[in-house]
Amino acid sequence: MSSYLLRGLRLIANGEISSKQNFIFQGERLSPIGFDSDNFSGEVIDCHDCYISAGWIDLRVGLGEPGQEYRETVESLCQSLTVSGFSQAVVMPNTDPVIQSKNEVDFVLNKAKAFNPKLEIMGAVTKNNLGEDLTEILDMHFQSGVTLFGEGVKPLANSDRYMKILQYLQKFDGILFDHAYDPLLGIFGQMHEGEISTQLGMKGIPNLAEDVAIQRNLEILRYTGGKVHFQTLSTAKGVELIRKAKAEGLQVTADVSIYQLLFSDTDLVSFDSNFKVKPPFRGASDREALIEGLQDGTIDALVSNHQPQDFDSKFAEFDLASFGMAGLQTFLPALVKLAPELGWKLLIEKITSGPSKILNASPEAWTVWNPSQEWLYNEESNRSLSSNNPWFGQTLQGKVKLVIQKGKLIKTDE
Repeated sequence: MSSYLLRGLRLIANGEISSKQNFIFQGERLSPIGFDSDNFSGEVIDCHDCYISAGWIDLRVGLGEPGQEYRETVESLCQSLTVSGFSQAVVMPNTDPVIQSKNEVDFVLNKAKAFNPKLEIMGAVTKNNLGEDLTEILDMHFQSGVTLFGEGVKPLANSDRYMKILQYLQKFDGILFDHAYDPLLGIFGQMHEGEISTQLGMKGIPNLAEDVAIQRNLEILRYTGGKVHFQTLSTAKGVELIRKAKAEGLQVTADVSIYQLLFSDTDLVSFDSNFKVKPPFRGASDREALIEGLQDGTIDALVSNHQPQDFDSKFAEFDLASFGMAGLQTFLPALVKLAPELGWKLLIEKITSGPSKILNASPEAWTVWNPSQEWLYNEESNRSLSSNNPWFGQTLQGKVKLVIQKGKLIKTDE
């Protein structure tokens, strides 16, 4: 049985950061120790510049397999998750075929058993994500254990279906994951509607498209009851609507894409299609509202919103390029950039206890990272099959060192 002594770690847990201490990992147990044994018989790992926390959880990642294996396979996704510090992730259903029945759910979960991270499936709620006929929701739950349902990158814009789905999900305390925006209000939109879109001559996606959808969906929730998790908030009014819904007592949670806190619509002046995402990067006032929402608990989680795309989908004229950014391996460098403003305690809460409460999960996993270590994000270090990220080819700061899960200690920086 292998045993490891981890020297000089600072633990982030329960809203506190400890002083440096040593840990022993042996068997399947990680334990702090009060001494520094020079006679330790196992492997000693120097962690003096590192932090440790519970394993990270990502509530929104994209997958290509089945049908689009050139974008991302189950294997490449799991490898990307591990090297990025994540022990658990929610997989969106937008594959080909769509993950909409027991067969597709079992296919992904069976393949994932060979790898470390735990994958949670978001089962599609309408057939082929078309917003009309309902999928086999009850069968996916009772046969394959799915409790999370949604349309992934698609909005559920049909009000009647939204109401019926919330009623169905209450049969087993399921959660609707909602990417809320009105597709007609944002039709043909390429970026945030504002001064920059006007200067660039591009059709904009107004804040209104998201605000109207959130307001409508909250009204339906008030009528039906149930649980809704709003994904990738991007507008100030959207944050305020969620804040009021929580105060009212509705069973509502929310997340925000981490890159929404780092970029704005001004970054699109270069016409770099890697910045083309949905919801789009908004303005400064929206970012301030998102930050405030994180700080006051309105927003429960940070997500990577990892959406891998192949080269041809992005290497095109801006209005023809696909939406989405690969975001797993850049997640920690993004945290490092946000840490001076938001602090590590808050950031770690939003990727550990925040999402674990939403999933009602308590994974036995740990993540160790060095916020000052630099590394080159390139073809050699990339574990995803896609590289649609504006930081690709750059030297980044912040590297995951270890992931401890399923009785294994994985050295992710080797």
